Amino acid sequence: NERDARFTDPDQAAEFVGLTGCDSLAIAIGTSHGAYKFKGDPYLDFGRLEKVGNLLPGYPIVLHGASTVIPEFVKKCNQYGGQVNGAQGVPEDMLRRAASMAVCKINIDTDIRLAMTASIRENLAADPSNFDPRKYLKAAREAVKQMVIHKIECVLGSANTI
Repeated sequence: NERDARFTDPDQAAEFVGLTGCDSLAIAIGTSHGAYKFKGDPYLDFGRLEKVGNLLPGYPIVLHGASTVIPEFVKKCNQYGGQVNGAQGVPEDMLRRAASMAVCKINIDTDIRLAMTASIRENLAADPSNFDPRKYLKAAREAVKQMVIHKIECVLGSANTI
């Protein structure tokens, strides 16, 4: 079917790792890059991930394009002049489940960019005379920091607290 053609074949993944000796492997189970990941309901193929994990026990699996596209940041971007309409990412509970399986690295660049952009837009709107990036980037860095702390502690399973 169409999904099988787009998603990683677990047997081929195991063969590829065996032939190449690569350090880690990014697999396709439903994630995609950017802020517009799903046209319908979010879907990750956990059965496929489980099979990859069984074929490659303890091997580091990566999820690319796994940002949540946090609604608060999308709303703030749009509230202050952005145009990030219809954006949808991978729900945090799905990422947490993947992190509890074979996945050891989850890429969340879109969430980082949205946190930073939302903060910059908000700060420039609050003070249109501000042209000093040291001021508005300080708040943006803090927004990114807090978002990353949340992801580490509550989603990614990498803070030794979950």
